[in-house]
Amino acid sequence: MAYPPPQGGYPPYGAPPHSPQPGYYQPPPGPPPGPFPIPHGNSPYPQQPGYGPPPPAQHLQGYPSHQPGYNQPSPQAYPPQGAYGQPSHGYPPQQQAYGAPPPAQFPPPQQQAYGQQPGFGPPPPQGQYGAPLPPQQAYVAPTPPSPGYVPGHVPPGDASRDADTLRKAMKGFGTDESAIIRTLARLDPLQVALLRDTYQRRHGRNLESDIASETSSYFKEGLLAIVRGPLAQDVFNLNKAIAGAGTNESVLNDVLIARSNADIHAIKAAYHQKYKRSLESDVRGDLSLKTERLFAMILSATRQEDAAPVLPQQVSQDVSDLHAATEAKLGCDQIAVCAILSNRSDGHIRAIVHAYEAKYRLSLERVIEKEFSGHMQDALLMMIRAATDRAMRDARLIEETMAGMGTKDDLLVNRVVRVHWNRAHTEQVKGAYRVKYKRELRDRIKGDTKGDLERLLLAMID
Repeated sequence: MAYPPPQGGYPPYGAPPHSPQPGYYQPPPGPPPGPFPIPHGNSPYPQQPGYGPPPPAQHLQGYPSHQPGYNQPSPQAYPPQGAYGQPSHGYPPQQQAYGAPPPAQFPPPQQQAYGQQPGFGPPPPQGQYGAPLPPQQAYVAPTPPSPGYVPGHVPPGDASRDADTLRKAMKGFGTDESAIIRTLARLDPLQVALLRDTYQRRHGRNLESDIASETSSYFKEGLLAIVRGPLAQDVFNLNKAIAGAGTNESVLNDVLIARSNADIHAIKAAYHQKYKRSLESDVRGDLSLKTERLFAMILSATRQEDAAPVLPQQVSQDVSDLHAATEAKLGCDQIAVCAILSNRSDGHIRAIVHAYEAKYRLSLERVIEKEFSGHMQDALLMMIRAATDRAMRDARLIEETMAGMGTKDDLLVNRVVRVHWNRAHTEQVKGAYRVKYKRELRDRIKGDTKGDLERLLLAMID
């Protein structure tokens, strides 16, 4: 489906949407600080489309300037986001990652602090499904961890005013829910880390514990999801998803699919530190057969890095291998498909999607829907949709929580929190929602929630 062209320039996918905040530490100009260099280059493939204008600038006094949001690519880490609709190298234009980086950046989209690009499974062994990528001749910079995915990192700044506001809102009889919402809904992952640290040092109290004791229901869960920060919330959700009887497959998909290798490593380490168990072992014990093998690939965190070149010959080979494993034979070689999609970067998957449809006149999504079912189908579709149109994927995920009878409040809260970490991406998701459902996301949420929970969710997306 062709989306309307972007209305003017957009900030890089995951780029800090707000102007620097006066009086506080501000990072130097250029790519955000991190352990890895940010590559540059031009992608031979089309990009993801953008929805809506960039968000207005905000000034949060005392905090460092905003960082990329959860599950979003770091600035300039994505392939160039060219004008939507411009074909390149014979492929139809790729969907531009909402809030994608400006044209002139080559590497496949990164995952952001939601770090952007998934850290999926290892390349299959020689002679097995999914031809391994050829050895890289040049050094490929690893995708940096998303903001909030470096344990213990607290940026410089002064969050004393917000710490005092929160303490006052929860001290004594009654709770000022409005003040809590105003304070927490606008913060990014690093600002939340600074606020947690400041609250502890200034008042000698644990902010998460105070929130838990003063609020209730899904409103409490939403506030705690913010206060914990993206990494701790991912770990909390994973444990909850696999504890007890059955597995919450939607949560596993939300947390683990379409993540960078760096984020997957951070999640595994934090999970082990908190629960003294291996995440791989817990997931293995909760899944079965081929789905377990797919998630073993994902958790191995050996996916092609976002900065790796998208090679046309490898794209062509992957397209042929996917066809051979699905439509070209009786039955489906599911592990072959999983090995390819779990091991490729978002930019590479985008190229596969366009090349597959150009060659076989059938969308790869449709092939997956025909050949797979259940949890594995959902997981593979999520990989493809994250690569081709991340904002639309997130818009659909949010709508799924409110569709039909009743609202899946826990999923709704976590999906809105996950999107809200990146202001630019939030605007793109709202635009994508408007395109697909012909209504505003805020109106949809307002009609399905009420009270403090409604006010919190709306504050996060407004």
